[in-house]
Amino acid sequence: MEFKDYYATLGATKASSEKEIKQAYRKLARKYHPDVNPGDKQAEARFKEINEAYEVLGSPATRKKYDELGANWRLYEQAAAQGGPDPFAGRRSPNMGGSGGGVRTMTQEEMEALFGDTNPFSDFFTTFFGGEVREGPRGRARHRAGRDVEHEVELTLEDAYHGTMRRLSLKHEGHARSVDVRIPAGVGDGSRVRVAGEGEHGLGGAASGDLYLRVRLLPHAQFERKGRDLHASVPVPVSTAVLGGEATVQTLSGKPVRLRIPGLTQNGQVFRLKGYGMPKIGHTDDTGDLYARIAVQLPAELSPAEREHYEALARLQTEAAKKHPAA
Repeated sequence: MEFKDYYATLGATKASSEKEIKQAYRKLARKYHPDVNPGDKQAEARFKEINEAYEVLGSPATRKKYDELGANWRLYEQAAAQGGPDPFAGRRSPNMGGSGGGVRTMTQEEMEALFGDTNPFSDFFTTFFGGEVREGPRGRARHRAGRDVEHEVELTLEDAYHGTMRRLSLKHEGHARSVDVRIPAGVGDGSRVRVAGEGEHGLGGAASGDLYLRVRLLPHAQFERKGRDLHASVPVPVSTAVLGGEATVQTLSGKPVRLRIPGLTQNGQVFRLKGYGMPKIGHTDDTGDLYARIAVQLPAELSPAEREHYEALARLQTEAAKKHPAA
């Protein structure tokens, strides 16, 4: 069981602030996340190492414990195995393990929920930060972080475009409470929105879990979403398609735009309206595009004058066909 240099794993140092530790973790987690590197076992292993390091360094209490143990962890391990005296007695912080009370950051159940049945963390982590029991004034009690809770929320495409607030009623251990959640603009079907600390309560004073909202987008009557792009059918009269003109295209912003239709536009032809798609989460000025598919509309009925003109057009087309028969 080798000593794990968690600072090196995150590219940080002991002098790094809590904010710098968090920034380093987020940068690496985004880079090596399994969703970004599907099927890449090396990236998956690196992602687990990064999470393990942050589980320790992201908490002031466990970071202090780690800093005090340092590379001397083997002395502690040997003393504990042999039932000998604590080699760190008198030099331990209140948050190091043992009879003074210990702090852990993730339970076995939580690790299994995240990574399956196999413990993804190192022996070093498990020995000093996992599965500990602390003793308080009321006797020995399990110190376990609360479980995360997942809840499905239905959104319209307009909600996803603009962002929205939802008030949720949650129940845990017979107690009900309301939580106001801000859902950012740009979320997609299946997106997960994290609400920190609103999951199940922890045991023994441990932190509560998080609430995750899984987004389910409702079908829209006009728009179809593909990634950050939107697709819509735009009805155009036969005369406009043939002679050219303009068509009105509705957008999710609520402001319609005018689309120029060239003469002899074919049914099903697609025009791109740049910047009228869905916004990127966290960057509402970065938007996808709207693709307008022309749907030429045939008249449902004709006035006498319209019929006369269509009959004249038919005669012209017949005469033209006779003069220039198809080869």
